[in-house]
Amino acid sequence: MSLLAALALLRPNSALHNVWRLNPQAHAGLAALGGWAIALMFVVGISCGLAGVGLWRGAGWGRAVALTVLAVNLLGDAGNALVRGDLRTLIGVPIGAALFAYLLLNRRVRDYFRSADRSLTSA
Repeated sequence: MSLLAALALLRPNSALHNVWRLNPQAHAGLAALGGWAIALMFVVGISCGLAGVGLWRGAGWGRAVALTVLAVNLLGDAGNALVRGDLRTLIGVPIGAALFAYLLLNRRVRDYFRSADRSLTSA
């Protein structure tokens, strides 16, 4: 979605512009950032893609990227709730926290990524 948002911001008069009907407040906020919003959305999209590829491959770097993306998302959701008073963003906090805890604390997950990293270095 972040890549779609970046493309919609990049091409404001295209058919992609209709995606902003889903969240006009996000469009207003991102449009106020100008070109930085496009860069930010591309960074978010690429980060999520890298996390997905890394997790799929069982790579430790993928786990690290996923944990970073989740941490930033958690801080953003909590910040939006506190600063802007938008309590709707709090729905993401327990979901993000559960995913973060699973990737960080679950022993089977940690073991999986350790064994995947070892198999890559021994090959």
